[in-house]
Amino acid sequence: MSWSPSRSLYRRLPVLCLVLLACAPAPVPDGVPLPPGRVYPVHTDVVATTFWVGEIFDPQAADGSQELSAYDSHWLKSYGGCDGVVVDGRCETERRTVANGFFPTVMTPRENPFYLDLPFDDLNDPDAFAMRADVVPWAGDPGYAGRADDRRFSYMKNRWVQLTKDGVTCFGQVQDAGPGQYADHVYVFGADDARPQNARYNGAGMDVSPALNGCLGFADLNGQDDRVSWRFVDDVGVPDGPWKTVVTTSPVQQ
Repeated sequence: MSWSPSRSLYRRLPVLCLVLLACAPAPVPDGVPLPPGRVYPVHTDVVATTFWVGEIFDPQAADGSQELSAYDSHWLKSYGGCDGVVVDGRCETERRTVANGFFPTVMTPRENPFYLDLPFDDLNDPDAFAMRADVVPWAGDPGYAGRADDRRFSYMKNRWVQLTKDGVTCFGQVQDAGPGQYADHVYVFGADDARPQNARYNGAGMDVSPALNGCLGFADLNGQDDRVSWRFVDDVGVPDGPWKTVVTTSPVQQ
């Protein structure tokens, strides 16, 4: 079943929306109608780990800091700060609950707290950049067509993904690339339910935000054993829910 908020949460959403100033879905580029929502392939039983804006996973690794993302070199500032709680100067994650729509408890995000990454960095990885117009299903859609050589534009940033775990369905937007691999087009876009190329973190095929961790009911706050099924979904196929309280529409920030 899809996630269903309590009535009390719905009564509070208008107030929350006024505070966050961003309750509407992203506008259609240049007024051009989107094509009918596609039905994308489902990827099943995929290990999903948890990451969060402001996390320093490994200060020695090129991809070990979530103060920046593949598509936003100022991600921490763009988001509005640590997506969690600061403990002894470190940005740590926290348990999220339905009581406030799985939002962080001590800060107000400027962007959608329902975010994730997938192992296809179409902007910075040379192999992914070279093939993106051929493998990304929406590369020919209005707003995307003709931008294959534009190094300031990503086909992945802000795209919607549907995630399901144990009968619960939630939605999030792509805001980073990983884990471990950055040009895994066979897994990300393939129709044969291929396994991720990544071998680290128990073979994880994506990282999800604390909001998605809570919404999906992960057993681990920051582990590598929770599994999900997922697929891309076009804007027109995203239902109302807490993931639409703030919708990220920002472009690439270099």
